Amino acid sequence: MQIPKELLPVDGRFGSGPARIHPDVLAKLGTRNDIMGTSHRAKPVRDLVAHVQEMFTELFDAPNGYQVVLGNGGATTFWDVAVFSLIIQRSAHGVFGEFGAKFAKEAAGAPFLEEPSINKAENGELALPKRDDVDVVAWAQNETSTGVAAPVQRIGGFEDVLYLTDATSAAGGIPVDVSQTDVYYFSPQKNLGGDGGLWFAICSPAAIERARKVQETREWVPASLDMVKAINNSEKHQTLNTPSIANLLLIEGQLEWMLENGGLKFATDRTAKSSQLLYDWAEKHELVTPFVSDPLIRSQVTVTLDLDERIKADDLLAIMRDNGIVDINSYRSLGRNQIRVGTFAAVDPSDVEALINCFDWVLERM
Repeated sequence: MQIPKELLPVDGRFGSGPARIHPDVLAKLGTRNDIMGTSHRAKPVRDLVAHVQEMFTELFDAPNGYQVVLGNGGATTFWDVAVFSLIIQRSAHGVFGEFGAKFAKEAAGAPFLEEPSINKAENGELALPKRDDVDVVAWAQNETSTGVAAPVQRIGGFEDVLYLTDATSAAGGIPVDVSQTDVYYFSPQKNLGGDGGLWFAICSPAAIERARKVQETREWVPASLDMVKAINNSEKHQTLNTPSIANLLLIEGQLEWMLENGGLKFATDRTAKSSQLLYDWAEKHELVTPFVSDPLIRSQVTVTLDLDERIKADDLLAIMRDNGIVDINSYRSLGRNQIRVGTFAAVDPSDVEALINCFDWVLERM
């Protein structure tokens, strides 16, 4: 089935991660022989890291005293950093998708921690941590697996707790007040125009203090999972071991693009427009339904749409793939007759409009 060329998007990639990299930023990467292949402890690379840290502080309007900490390994590694370096005894987790569940599993498996408190929702619904005797509360701002978005806010009833927010697919694409959490952590391969392999954490003074307190009480912390080492290195604008300099350059370019065009509001306005186009279309279509039924918790960066049983997702995906439209598969473990569209900051809303036109053309013929 050949979709007319005039209907096709300029860029047919709508993945939920890794996501699109802005073409101008990618093109510029090939001109940076001045810094590629340079020691990560040399001034040019430390200046690059400092610039990225400064731009994250500006993009998220981080309060005074908050620090941008970074390390190697991605957000998955940061779960282990948190287990070793931020949880004192017990954590509480809101689980409403695969990634929140994985962090809770890491905390549950640590032999030096107590069994975590877990409040789990059905797929497509939201669950925040329950009030309990804990020292860390954690949940994701956006679940890439289900397309559910959660508020970032402090919850009454907890005392002396640290708030950890997994923002991997939300950071740079969903509005946030980072003062409402203590650790806003993410890897950069979604809205932030980078590749995997790095984690960033915007940390409150309480989080910095907690890491130092925990380090004093742990018998042993692996160097790569030691938050204090990451903090100390980040203050020097470097990482414990060599980072991907190309990745840092990509992130720098994306942040410059965002800030030059209006910052977080510019980026989140784009994602809100793109996702709303899809939700409005699905609400009206006979064969498509938004998977997340409550509009208040629908993600503006990960749109999950159920298909009528008359349309098989695999058949639709194959046709779209043959026409250059890719990475719209549902999350593997949900097992639903579903498509999932990434509407991250680098995705132009005009491409989403074109995608909808292509869906209409194909569905009519299926």
